[in-house]
Amino acid sequence: MNRGRISIAVVLFFLGMMVAVQFRSTQKLQQNTPIARAQELTTRLKEVKEERDTLLAEVKDLRNKLDEAGAGKRGANKALRDELDKARMQAGTVSANGPGVQVTLNDSPKELNPGEDPNLYILHEEDLLKVINELRAGGAEAISINGQRLLATSEIRCAGNTILVNTKKIVPPVVILATGDPDALKSGLEIKGGIFEQLQFWGLVAEVKKMDNVVVPAFSGPVTFNYSKPAKEGE
Repeated sequence: MNRGRISIAVVLFFLGMMVAVQFRSTQKLQQNTPIARAQELTTRLKEVKEERDTLLAEVKDLRNKLDEAGAGKRGANKALRDELDKARMQAGTVSANGPGVQVTLNDSPKELNPGEDPNLYILHEEDLLKVINELRAGGAEAISINGQRLLATSEIRCAGNTILVNTKKIVPPVVILATGDPDALKSGLEIKGGIFEQLQFWGLVAEVKKMDNVVVPAFSGPVTFNYSKPAKEGE
């Protein structure tokens, strides 16, 4: 009888220890969660401040060049031409060239077995969007898809069994050209667990090749603003 009571007491003792350890671990996790969130917000705030400082420096530089042009200083016309070329590049109205990558995407060549869903083995617009987002995250400066230059207003959407880019039908194979750091762009696409690994899991073709010189064509469609206009300073 005494041995049974002792055994029960030992079991209860160890159960109490386990509950205490679990309670302390939970408390510690709850305490660390706000700290991690605060650190994340601090890092993001630092990045935003750096971006703000960069933009302020660009604005100051542009105003200085405009002041030089207004004063008729030597070299002012060249400064304005350089700024105009930069604006055209950002707007995509001129072709761009430089080091970068060539990405090739295609449907899976796999022969379907009876009952298999063919949609699992074809390229979708969401796949294309993920690839473009990864390239932009890797620092791509100019991008085109099958000859269609991407602008800030460009759309990539599904239309039946085809993909539309700038309202133009895109049919696989899809060739994406992007200027930027070739190593950064390629590694971003091929990172473990990334978009290429996901596409290749379903047998889709996903290849990237570093290029010494990529030529991204200019946007060929009209650029119109029906509801927007340049805001005056102070508005």
